[in-house]
Amino acid sequence: MTTETLVQRSVADEGRVISGKQLWAGRIVSGLAVLFLLWDGIMKLLKPAVVVKATRDLGYPESDIVGIGLVLLACTLLYLLPRTSFLGAILLTGYFGGAIASQVRVEASLFNVVFAFAFGCLVWGGLWLRDVRIRTFLPYQRY
Repeated sequence: MTTETLVQRSVADEGRVISGKQLWAGRIVSGLAVLFLLWDGIMKLLKPAVVVKATRDLGYPESDIVGIGLVLLACTLLYLLPRTSFLGAILLTGYFGGAIASQVRVEASLFNVVFAFAFGCLVWGGLWLRDVRIRTFLPYQRY
């Protein structure tokens, strides 16, 4: 990164600074979400019986499981990389939206719907805590 880029970024960020506590909180929250998402994606690639059953219960054929897992892993990896974390968060939001729609369609328990929604909140909350750029899109005002 050049000095000129740093100056431009500083001007664009309007003096916003993330404290060390916020940065680490964001890393922890994002890390917990990423660990679960990686685990879920890998399980979809391995296709144990419980994953196959759960996917069929949602109305998807077994042949779609690997594709869903690859999409999840790709979105998670984009979220994990600082340069593409914003794109990854947007794509994961779409993934969670599909998960919520699938759960609602089969009239699953409220827990299943809230679980997917909560992970979407974790993804964005972790990113908001650790990335100044996101704060320009999702500002927080103390009252």
